[in-house]
Amino acid sequence: MWSRGWRDAVWSALDRPWDVLIIGGGVTGAGLLRLCTLFGLQAVLIEARDFSFGTSSRSSKLVHGGFRYLRNRQYNVTYESVREREWLLRAAPNLVTPLPFVLPVYPHYRASLRQFQIGVLIYDGMALRWQHGTLSPQAVLTRCPWLNPEGLLGGVYYGDARVDDARLVLRLLREAVQAGAMALSYARAVELLRMANGQVCGAVVRDEADPQGRTVEVRARVVINATGPWTDSLRREVGGTPRLRRTRGSHLVFPRARFPLSEAVTLLHPHDRRAMFAIPWEGVTLLGTTDLDHPPEWEDREPFATAEEIDYLLEALRIIFPRVEAGAQDILATFAGLRPIIRSGAEHPSKESRAHSVWDEHGLITITGGKLTTFRRMAYDTLRAAAGYLSLPAKPHGAKAFFSPVPLEAPAPDLDFETLAYLAGRLGPEILRFLDEMPADELHPIPTLPNLWAEVRWAARHEGVVHLDDLLLRRVRLGLLLPNGGLDHLDVLRSLIQPELGWEDARWEAEVHAYRGIWRRFYSPSPTG
Repeated sequence: MWSRGWRDAVWSALDRPWDVLIIGGGVTGAGLLRLCTLFGLQAVLIEARDFSFGTSSRSSKLVHGGFRYLRNRQYNVTYESVREREWLLRAAPNLVTPLPFVLPVYPHYRASLRQFQIGVLIYDGMALRWQHGTLSPQAVLTRCPWLNPEGLLGGVYYGDARVDDARLVLRLLREAVQAGAMALSYARAVELLRMANGQVCGAVVRDEADPQGRTVEVRARVVINATGPWTDSLRREVGGTPRLRRTRGSHLVFPRARFPLSEAVTLLHPHDRRAMFAIPWEGVTLLGTTDLDHPPEWEDREPFATAEEIDYLLEALRIIFPRVEAGAQDILATFAGLRPIIRSGAEHPSKESRAHSVWDEHGLITITGGKLTTFRRMAYDTLRAAAGYLSLPAKPHGAKAFFSPVPLEAPAPDLDFETLAYLAGRLGPEILRFLDEMPADELHPIPTLPNLWAEVRWAARHEGVVHLDDLLLRRVRLGLLLPNGGLDHLDVLRSLIQPELGWEDARWEAEVHAYRGIWRRFYSPSPTG
């Protein structure tokens, strides 16, 4: 699936009638596409850039209830999120994995240890589980010796979960395509199609990967706008007034050896007491995130961490983790993403609600707001709004299996159980084909990472890679996890990628040149935008 020539095959099938056209290839669109297949609908998804290019490859990598939302009294959002977190831990094991958190308490937090104790009690109560508790100052330092001991009042511990967000999107899409749906990247909706009465009935789609810019009219009984931070741009075509507040969150990536954490830490920034996280993930440590209004004039630019944001995050590192011998010189990479927040008039972005909303405007169904953790709830709510246009019950419901079962045992005697579990989470049922196809001498880890070199070949062969940055920033994430964006390994990468994609030498050189520019401008330790 999605092997060489796949785009032409999908493109040639777009002009037939569809039940549902989904615009947007992030986790919201991917979850919707999968749900459509579970209800027997003929559905197609288009994405203007790469799958998960926007928000859904740039999150904090957490599947969580949002403990900090309790401070803003967003109880409904927190409840919905922790319940969905529990579902994801059961439904997608090894892709979504448990992650313990420590929350140290300092005087500048302006909240007592008792308040945080109540907070984690409520948090666990919503999930109907008990995995929290109180820590003495010494117990906090035992669990995380890198924390600042000065003024430490104690702390609490609780549990959430982590994920590779881009892999979650890809697995949902591939499960949907295997069930009969279609999905196409680098396919931009340039104009909505309307019936005589003004109802939206499809879109004109342009191939962004074709130098000639071929177009096709895609018609559907219902069109769903799942474009996240770009929601209002599509809504303008049906006269929708702007409703989003696009906020930016940035992260720093450190080598695990320089910033060693065995569990995550929730902290409040000493400057403004914003909730932040330090998270062990994929062989590195992430520190983030910021929360700033994103300038409207940057709408068409790939988001990046500004110098001010990097300094803000490093300030938290210096003060909260003074025993960590890491600084600006140790940053592996940076990344930034945009949040689609529904504007409510709050003074600061962090005070806005993370709830989602669904709107029907002349047959264009828009789903926006929300968060990665609640994509399933968002998909159901959207399909309920679209039910009147489709042959569905008024309120679609039911415990649908979004993820196919994964074989419990795979024939790979040279791989340890932890590596097999890791692959099973990322690949799902395709792990058997992966182990059958991939050369044995490539089934070994990339240094310092959990990834195997074989994953690079597999992604190039089967995972719809159009450009080199698709692979290195979203399929296998080497652009975030290795020094210099993985460019120091070009010889090995070339031997794995070029023959699979059939790129001539000139195409390879052009892709490397483009990727080097993208990484330096938007993902390097000192991005320039």
